[in-house]
Amino acid sequence: MIGVHPLMDEGPEVYEIRVEGHLGPGWSEWFEGLAVAPLDNGQTLLTGPVVDQAALHGLLVKVRDLNLKLVSVRRV
Repeated sequence: MIGVHPLMDEGPEVYEIRVEGHLGPGWSEWFEGLAVAPLDNGQTLLTGPVVDQAALHGLLVKVRDLNLKLVSVRRV
């Protein structure tokens, strides 16, 4: 299609947000339905679709509000 930005697609992007410390699966609702997986290295991996950049920034604010140390953010 002419006039469509090549980086725009039909659906949300999937992100992995890695934080220090363990969060249980009960935190999934707080993080907009992302899967919450404690890792053996003492970190937690939050994974799932994020509809846009504003939603991503909202998730990062929640990480900050919980005083969690952000390890990485990766689009997969």
